Amino acid sequence: MNGVQVRSAERALSVGTWLIVGGAVLYSILTVTPLMASHTPGGWVWTAPILPLVVDAAVVIVVRLDSVLARLGGHGGKWPIALRWMTGAMTLALNVADSALKKDLVGVAVHAVAPLLLIVTAETGLAYRRAITRAVSALEDKQRAERERREQAAREREEAARRDRQEEREHAAALAREQREHQAQLTREQAEREERLRREEREQVAAREQAELEARERREREREQHQREREQRAERERSALLARGPAKEKLPEDEARAVIAAAVAAGLPVRAASELCGWSVGWVSTRYAEHRQPGDTRRADLTIAAS
Repeated sequence: MNGVQVRSAERALSVGTWLIVGGAVLYSILTVTPLMASHTPGGWVWTAPILPLVVDAAVVIVVRLDSVLARLGGHGGKWPIALRWMTGAMTLALNVADSALKKDLVGVAVHAVAPLLLIVTAETGLAYRRAITRAVSALEDKQRAERERREQAAREREEAARRDRQEEREHAAALAREQREHQAQLTREQAEREERLRREEREQVAAREQAELEARERREREREQHQREREQRAERERSALLARGPAKEKLPEDEARAVIAAAVAAGLPVRAASELCGWSVGWVSTRYAEHRQPGDTRRADLTIAAS
């Protein structure tokens, strides 16, 4: 049952109760007023409707307040119960009194219908209102529990979504951090490779330079060795040429030139060289002049003069 159905039931109960109360009150006034008029002094007959009105007003108050308390889920205690039964009993007694005094059982039964219906309606309406109040409270509790459950589910979904977003942000941050670290690692590796290549290039250049230096030194040593060997060989050849002594006959020109070159290197005079090769002093002097440097011309002349 939803709230609309509960409110519809409450309206039906309220309308029916007040219709029964109104009818019972009106019937009670019409029934009790003649009785009160017959038992009231002549000058106070006009007060005859007051008593049924007072009793019926008490009934209205009881029904109204009971409905309010029942709707609020409260309980008035013993006094409302006593007032409700007392007003009901008074209404019943007043309505059946005239017929009872006349010993009219049918009249008693007929006039007891409205008070009894009022009493039972008041009690039943109270029970219905309390039951409706409990049902409404249970429905409200259920709705509140359902609302709290939905709110809790919404909070849990929001919390789960927040956690998911947090995890996504953390995952994205972790990926970005890994990407940065990977990029940094690649950069370091690239720098290390470039540095290694430069170092290898420097080492290769240094090795080439060292090899070239060693090759030049080796070539220089070989050249010096060859130079020494040539000089030694030339020295031996000169020594061999000079050691042969004076020529018995004129030597071939090539051989004579070799003897003259050895004589020049050994610093022998022109005449000694002439004797060694068998050629004339003039020819030997010309060959001497060819071997001397320009600065040595005066020395050569002195040597020739001395010879």
